[in-house]
This record gives sequence, C-alpha cells and structure tokens, in this order.
Amino acid sequence: MLDNLESNYNCANAGEDLHRLKQELASMRGSGQADPETQEQINRLENQIAFIMNKCDINH
Repeated sequence: MLDNLESNYNCANAGEDLHRLKQELASMRGSGQADPETQEQINRLENQIAFIMNKCDINH
C-alpha cells in the first residue's frame, strides 16, 4: 500500500505501483479474512488503484 497519494502523483511510477498494489489486493482477498480491519485495507487498496488509473488515464 502506498503511504501518501497526492494530486501531483508522478504517472511514470504507475506501472510499477499498480502492479504492486494489485498483488497486495489479490493477496488480501485470497486470505479469506473478512474482519473490519482487513476490509478497510482492501478498500484503501482499491481506492489507490482507482486514483492512479484515473489520474494517469489508464483504462484497464
């Protein structure tokens, strides 16, 4: 998970960051835990992925 995403995010890092975030998300979803803390982390990862994709105009 990235600590701090700002409006001045550098899209040059998007490929590497998205790959890492998606791996983390898959791992968290695959753990089978449904406790509130895990769900909060999943939501944050999904939000970070969406932010980068929107900011950097990535459509997949």
